[in-house]
Amino acid sequence: MIEFILPTMTCGHCVGAVTQALQAVAPQARVRIDLPSHQVQVEGATDRETLARALADAGYDPA
Repeated sequence: MIEFILPTMTCGHCVGAVTQALQAVAPQARVRIDLPSHQVQVEGATDRETLARALADAGYDPA
């Protein structure tokens, strides 16, 4: 499992955008998001660097 903290993820729209960005590069990944703690967990075969780049491209730089 890969975890990220996304300080700029603050609302339901952000949750959707983050999920979409991650699933675009890892369609089979399981994404869990805890909005109050700004935490994202991803289970799948994609590497951390690819996921982090997808998040950054979507405007959510991991802390």
